[in-house]
Amino acid sequence: MHRSEDDTEPAGGITVVGSYLSPYVRKVLVCLALKGLPYRIDPIVPFYGNDTFAHLSPLRRVPVLIDDQVTLADSTVICEYLEERYPAVPLLPHSPPQRARARWLEEYADSRLGEALIWHLFNQVVIRRFVWGEPPDEQVLRKAREREIPQALDYLESQLPADGCLFGPIGVADVALAAFFRNAVLSRYAIDAARWPISAAYVVRVLGHAAFESLRTFEDLSARTPILHHRAALQAAGAPISKHSFGTSTPRRGVLEI
Repeated sequence: MHRSEDDTEPAGGITVVGSYLSPYVRKVLVCLALKGLPYRIDPIVPFYGNDTFAHLSPLRRVPVLIDDQVTLADSTVICEYLEERYPAVPLLPHSPPQRARARWLEEYADSRLGEALIWHLFNQVVIRRFVWGEPPDEQVLRKAREREIPQALDYLESQLPADGCLFGPIGVADVALAAFFRNAVLSRYAIDAARWPISAAYVVRVLGHAAFESLRTFEDLSARTPILHHRAALQAAGAPISKHSFGTSTPRRGVLEI
């Protein structure tokens, strides 16, 4: 959607709306860092977005990207836009077959890993507790840990490289896959390196990249700070906080969570 006169940030520059704890936000922030693009961030947990946020992101999900030309929701759409507008540092491989495979692995991360590692793991042990004050659903957790995550790792073990990244330099597929396993760490889930040695080493390797490491302080701070204090704590820690926020003090469920 195009920017409107009501957008809260001045024209010029990039603003990302969304929490440092979101793997989808993390994917966009790492891609921005890899391309050398500065940005501001409104670090809201999406459940705390106001009515303007709901207009920008009709599904009430993050990230949202706002710049001088467009406002976009959905991390894949945002990363494709960044790749086309700022092609000097490519994050997709050159050949059509490899580009297609990179897009598939990004989609696999966003959908399958999103379901298993976010909705069925992180949501249960973190979001339900700190947003809604609810205990985890132990049946959902058990299914994620015993079936869904192992099935995903079995697949990734056959797809990931034994060293380096998927297509040479780190790219969007690597970023998307690793971003979800950072939430697994925050949920106290560790990949069994004896069972999935390639996947375990790959995730450590990619998460160790400087673009991921640069976010770690802000992620850890967000994880241990009450949600309503995220913005002030992050600003004090030096995060590039936006001038205005789409946040509110009362959470409400997203369209797909009602």
